[in-house]
Amino acid sequence: MKNIIKTAALLILGSGFFYSTNAQKIQVVNGKSIVNPYYSRTNTQILKIPNSTWKKVLGGDLYSVSRLGETEEAFTGKYNQFDGKGNYFCGACGNALFRSDAKFGSTCGWPSFFEPIRPKSVIYKKDESYNMVRTEVKCGRCDAHLGHVFDDGPKPTRKRFCMNSIALEFEPLKKSQN
Repeated sequence: MKNIIKTAALLILGSGFFYSTNAQKIQVVNGKSIVNPYYSRTNTQILKIPNSTWKKVLGGDLYSVSRLGETEEAFTGKYNQFDGKGNYFCGACGNALFRSDAKFGSTCGWPSFFEPIRPKSVIYKKDESYNMVRTEVKCGRCDAHLGHVFDDGPKPTRKRFCMNSIALEFEPLKKSQN
């Protein structure tokens, strides 16, 4: 009987850990808790979801930035001056985007990285808004607007991926990975 209880406890604890890091994410949308069924940190399958559907599962600020291409105000994002060790994921779909060891201090007012975690983590689109020519950076899985990339970053890439904090989620490294 004790073995059955121990096994059940381990299964419950183990499934809770798996759920919290890899499964669907709960977002607050219009004051209600909504499950985002498209959120996964393990599934890399490309999503083709209309904005009308995203609006139902993403919170207001995340929806405005990731789906409508808005930009959060400079120097206000939670990851701008953040130096934690770990990985950054897409706030909309959970796709792995950047490692903390690719993050660097910049004076632009947004968290900046010199390279994505893998080449297909992000995609690029020409952006000619506001009478400027820039390169928009989007999530390679869900096409969410993340920010822009510039050619004024540090070595080894000389790139500055200037990202909106609201479009990112951070997961710290486990103590065994430090």
